[in-house]
Amino acid sequence: MSAVDRLLIDPSGRQPRADARRNVERLVTAARAAIAETGVDAGAHEIAARAGVGVGTFYRRIPSRELLLLAVLDEVLGETIEVADRALADPDPWQGLSEFATAYVKLRSESCGIGEALGGACGEGLDATLAALRERFRLLVERVQSAGVMRSDVAWQDVPFLLASIATGRHTLGLQATEDQWRRTLSVLLDGLRTPTATTLPGRAPW
Repeated sequence: MSAVDRLLIDPSGRQPRADARRNVERLVTAARAAIAETGVDAGAHEIAARAGVGVGTFYRRIPSRELLLLAVLDEVLGETIEVADRALADPDPWQGLSEFATAYVKLRSESCGIGEALGGACGEGLDATLAALRERFRLLVERVQSAGVMRSDVAWQDVPFLLASIATGRHTLGLQATEDQWRRTLSVLLDGLRTPTATTLPGRAPW
């Protein structure tokens, strides 16, 4: 179910007016942009301004700021799960994992709010969606390892941490990254996962 449809559910079963749906669609679009730039603390006034409506309209159409943000975050993460499902259907396990990793890191790099949500900033509201995403990670990693194209000493739990480490700031040591630095870093990381003669990893896998 889309974020718009979720927010427009009426217990009485009545269909929303066309203008009400348009306003909710604008608010959802604005919330996605605000979450990307501001994070999960994006406020109602900011979202309403981005949508071109008054804050009064915001609260007439949206049950609460928190429900709007959860609906939008759940929708975005749901789209990521769909990408993972397409990757699992790819006849080439490594190609599937690589395409999913690219989409996942791109999303994390472009949306600070998604990074916060993946880190647990939204409490229990996204638990089911995060569990579904974890399961896709497990399936993708175990699939490429079973095909013999990924080093076997890497636990599937390592991979979300590895991909998260790519979405960092654009400055370090006085150096400035280009817009596609994350793509270069991801390429190096994926090559490392395919290394046939790997060094022994220190410590133990995440849990």
